[in-house]
Amino acid sequence: MPGVGRGAGAVLDRTLTELSYSSNTANALIHLYRAEVGKMTAYRQRLDTTTNWAVVTTAGLASFALGNPSNSHVTFLFAMFLNYYFLRLEARRFRTFEIAHHRVRIMERFFYPAMLGDAVDPGWHQLLLAELGKPRSPMSRADALGWRLNRNYLWIYAAVLFAWFAKLDLTQPKGWVLEFPEALSLADIGNFPGWLVFLAVLVFYLYLIVLAVRAARTYPLEEG
Repeated sequence: MPGVGRGAGAVLDRTLTELSYSSNTANALIHLYRAEVGKMTAYRQRLDTTTNWAVVTTAGLASFALGNPSNSHVTFLFAMFLNYYFLRLEARRFRTFEIAHHRVRIMERFFYPAMLGDAVDPGWHQLLLAELGKPRSPMSRADALGWRLNRNYLWIYAAVLFAWFAKLDLTQPKGWVLEFPEALSLADIGNFPGWLVFLAVLVFYLYLIVLAVRAARTYPLEEG
């Protein structure tokens, strides 16, 4: 990774600060910066849209399932599946967002400090050229899923889980006492035993927790 500027007041090496940008080169980089910021703004809106879909869909399904005792608890299992679809869609958009974000951070970290007289490594051009020649997200699919889970979807999934438990409890008469393993039969779905449904939900939520915990906490350009 090319080095960063030395900071205000440093003794500057003029061979590193006066990088002989022509007017055309500087204008091209400025327009590229504006285009990438615009792309980030557009994808930021798309990310918010996906999250709104998840929230509205979850609220609608929860209202339907809890509004009538005869409505099946399977509605909440469907909500879990549907939110996972939204999560994967949002993670894919997030990775595309981060491609533009990565380019913007390169220019903010090297181009503008150089224009303002700070000392930077002139090899940063190769870093930007590599990103333009072969666009790639600075994070993996698993990290993207984990980041979006940490930001939004863990709360949504927690609400779905608690609402599912509430639905199972509301199907029982007042005074019902929770006893195991008989209580597992509350989650029966046709010929599928309740214990199998509980196990599937448990494995799914453990998978989500692992994704959230293992997600990278540091943005790649901020390392070092």
